[in-house]
Amino acid sequence: MKNRIIPALAAPALLFAPGLLFAATLLFAAQTGFAQARHGLSSFGDLKYPESFKHFDYVNPDAPKGGTLRQWQLESFDNLNPLILKGVTAQSLALTQQSLMRRAADEPDAVYAEVAQSVELGPDRAWAAFTLDPRARWHDGSPITAEDVVFTFESTLKEGHPQYQLILADLDSVKAEGPRRVVFRFKPGETRRDLPLLVAQIPLLAKSWFKDRPFAQPTAEPPLTSGPYRIERVDAGRSLSFRRVADWWAKDLPANRGQFNFDTVRDDYYRDRDIAVEAFFAGEYDYRVEITARVWATGYDGKPAVKEGRIKREVLPDHTPSGVQAFFLNARKDKFKDARVREALNLAFDYEWMNKTLFYDLYKRTRSMFENSSMAATGLPSPAELALLEPYRAKLPPRVFTEEFNPPTTDGSGENRDNLRKATRLLREAGWSIKDKRLQNAKGEAFEIEFLLFEPSFQRILSPFMRNLERLGIHSTIRSVDVSAYEQRMRNFDYDIIMRRIVQPMTPGVEQRNFWSSPSANVTGSFNFSGIQDPAVDALVENLVAAKSRMDSVTAARALDRVLTWGWYVIPNWYSGTNKVAMWDRFGRPAKAPDFDLGLLETWWIDPAKDARLGLRR
Repeated sequence: MKNRIIPALAAPALLFAPGLLFAATLLFAAQTGFAQARHGLSSFGDLKYPESFKHFDYVNPDAPKGGTLRQWQLESFDNLNPLILKGVTAQSLALTQQSLMRRAADEPDAVYAEVAQSVELGPDRAWAAFTLDPRARWHDGSPITAEDVVFTFESTLKEGHPQYQLILADLDSVKAEGPRRVVFRFKPGETRRDLPLLVAQIPLLAKSWFKDRPFAQPTAEPPLTSGPYRIERVDAGRSLSFRRVADWWAKDLPANRGQFNFDTVRDDYYRDRDIAVEAFFAGEYDYRVEITARVWATGYDGKPAVKEGRIKREVLPDHTPSGVQAFFLNARKDKFKDARVREALNLAFDYEWMNKTLFYDLYKRTRSMFENSSMAATGLPSPAELALLEPYRAKLPPRVFTEEFNPPTTDGSGENRDNLRKATRLLREAGWSIKDKRLQNAKGEAFEIEFLLFEPSFQRILSPFMRNLERLGIHSTIRSVDVSAYEQRMRNFDYDIIMRRIVQPMTPGVEQRNFWSSPSANVTGSFNFSGIQDPAVDALVENLVAAKSRMDSVTAARALDRVLTWGWYVIPNWYSGTNKVAMWDRFGRPAKAPDFDLGLLETWWIDPAKDARLGLRR
């Protein structure tokens, strides 16, 4: 990798030995505030691509442009600003946006120059200074300036989505030091490892566009952006069309070459998954990443387009962390505060029967908050993990140290008697007993649960679980609301149990505070869905944030994983570990796929010959 060092005073090089010359240069850099200018960043400094790279390995740099990609999305939208809390934000807005640097999809956490042509890091990452590319332009032709960057971050910290405010909590200041130089300074602490990467990836907004518009209010008017696409047409709540910017200023940057090959991208919104499936077979959109086992197993049988080979199906590898999909129990509520109660509810969930009966044995059971990754805890704690866990031994469940965590299992017969007996015992120990066929506490309050949903298709999954709860004396109901009401209740933690998925990054860091730490538990809009407030969890999250190497990061994640799973804050669901893709046979794609992304939207293209053979009307 070639790094440019800002030169010191014009001293004759022959007066210095090589080592002394290097030391003198670094000393000058430290004194003047300048450092090495880098073309990319990663948490631990390990970049795959050198400064001279031409394009990512997983693209076809000469991919043809053209055609229309049609996608489907669920429910609706009423907001086109990706950085605010209010409203329901549309999908695919990243197509229109840029950030200071762009992620590589074949590295765990690396980002490379985009709006910023380079970045300098201060000692111990105390600051990061980005120099903007002089060619960088908004879609109206005006330059992207350091003031735009400052506006984006100051507005987000003041009025933006709490998830951004939480992860940027240790950003001390952001200042423009010239029209093309912006400097971020960070508060003292261990978060500095990730903060330069985080600020490098926040989508940028144009200060001029918001001059007479409120930043924090949902907007149906497309903001001024600078990405590979611009919004061409908005059909409120129903569809969104994007048009490729033919003269996009960044199209030949190494981080973008060979990507964004469709002339137009159209997102159509469906309020029902089953209707969306039928629309796919009717040729209304181009591909499905299938997450419904029933549809993958039986939904394609007998379809003419499948039999004729016009629709292809493939199972593609998925090397990304699956994170955790689960029923999140709201431990802010008294009835869920006792871990024995939460474990009892886990015992009532018969995953083996469900996987066999409803999912055609296509899934694997989630057993970790970092599923499908090296960060998932297995076996007993290693010596390195024990070093992190020992200070909290007295406050942790003994099983953290003595047992590998695995969710309760059954024989799949549907008769869950053994687990229900264990659950009854745990509920009794926690102060609940059966009276008049209902589970009640000492105050005579009945144990009732409301499952909050925004789509009816999950009701078939909940029904067998609810029957087992009824056997424990727990009355449960389903409240199905529209997506707007669901988002509002979720943001305000107005629920008993919700079904959600937390997607984990390849290199966990400060975002873990948003998921698990006490300060986020009562922040409106945070992703701490269970309301976890545990000093041991807080400390272990900080260990993960402070990890100095990838091995330290893995160790810290596994230690945290053990405490979270043995806390029974969630009822783990399932994951696939693959991408099941069905597509109309109209695509070309690079020979090599990215390791950590499907790559379809960014790197595939329309093959004109294949497209013509399909005979679909566009």
